[in-house]
Amino acid sequence: MIRVLIGDDHAIVRQGLKQILSDEKKQFVCGEAENGQIVLDKVLKEIWDVVILDISMPGISGLEILKEIKKNRPKLPVLVLTMHSEDQFALRSIKAGASGYLKKDSAPEELVRAIRKVVDGGKYVNQQLAEILASDIERDLDKPLHDRLSDREYQVMRLIASGRTSKQIADELALSIKTISTYRARLLEKMRMKTNAELTHYAIQNKLVE
Repeated sequence: MIRVLIGDDHAIVRQGLKQILSDEKKQFVCGEAENGQIVLDKVLKEIWDVVILDISMPGISGLEILKEIKKNRPKLPVLVLTMHSEDQFALRSIKAGASGYLKKDSAPEELVRAIRKVVDGGKYVNQQLAEILASDIERDLDKPLHDRLSDREYQVMRLIASGRTSKQIADELALSIKTISTYRARLLEKMRMKTNAELTHYAIQNKLVE
């Protein structure tokens, strides 16, 4: 039996994943976690073979959760399952320790295949992610400006570019408005920009937001 922990803040997604895996002749046993803190608690207190993790959950960001999992359970494979395209988060996820990256619109068979591969110690990389990884290896020091951002700064930048106000971002990330303002000032400096409009234009041009 493969023990799977599903970390996603949407109940309908968790139930859907459990249903997909329950069709696999009782080969999977599933647990659920609706936020990052519960994911971490369950990882530390229980035994799992793989974690399926959404990186867009309220509170602790998915990438921070991923890093904490790898710090405490370095051999536990984590498969990122998200609505975001490979261009937006795949490279950061792999660099943070993910064993694979999959979009939520993937076919059920691909999900099962990915789980089996990472549980067996492999990496699950589709064609698009393979091209991104190859491009990153070939890239020289002249990296895109957003590569200079920390994971949290990158998250705040995407939310700003999506039209969220500072209060909305603070509520979504469970942080203070003052902290969001600090992240905004820091990322504007790193991006060599002065306004939210510039950030939004850059994010759209580089396909960092839907």
